[in-house]
Amino acid sequence: MPGGRLTYQDRCDIADGLAEGLTYTEIAQRLHRPISTVSREITRNGGTEGYQAERAHRATEGRARRRRKPASAPAQQRADAHGRDPEAVHDLEEQFTAAMVTTGLSRMTARVLTSLYTTDSGSFTAAELTERLQVSPASISKAIGELEQQELIRRERDPRSRRDRYAIDADVWFRAWLTSARQNVMLAETARSGAATLGATTPAGARLAEVSEFFEHVGNLMIEAAENWRSTRPGPS
Repeated sequence: MPGGRLTYQDRCDIADGLAEGLTYTEIAQRLHRPISTVSREITRNGGTEGYQAERAHRATEGRARRRRKPASAPAQQRADAHGRDPEAVHDLEEQFTAAMVTTGLSRMTARVLTSLYTTDSGSFTAAELTERLQVSPASISKAIGELEQQELIRRERDPRSRRDRYAIDADVWFRAWLTSARQNVMLAETARSGAATLGATTPAGARLAEVSEFFEHVGNLMIEAAENWRSTRPGPS
């Protein structure tokens, strides 16, 4: 029923809707569910390309079992000092990880980035990440390498332990957004040059001219939006 938990049949209907090419809104209308419910269900279970009803249902049952863990569960499974619901935090981490995977990150790398964003300290050592995620040190090392290469995290020295700590950078998404915007503008310039080479009156030339106009427009809007956001932020104290 609307507002209740999704059933296995609901998940089959979601999978069928995706296979038919329906939008989230259309699937939600078919199920008589809120769009947010459908969007959250798909995002946390593989996205539009990877969603499978049976796998999604098993994952949900697994989360339900974790919710019923006794009070003696590990500290990270119990309510923290801020009184946050561990199950709600776990669901958030799964959703954030799934969202990061859709940007092109591997799942392990996305899990590391999620851990950094959802912890109050915003930083971990490699050993702490290994323990937190229950994976091998090699997996953490590979994920950290990918994040450092993309400048999504920064390395800093812990003066107390003399170990490297890995932290999120407050400006990382601003820089990534600007980089993407500039790439769009560069693509627009390349397409414009190609249109001139092929001839603006030819079908291929006209096609590239339209591509150029689109990416130049989008790129400029992205740069304007980023700079506007930066201008509203408080300066350093």
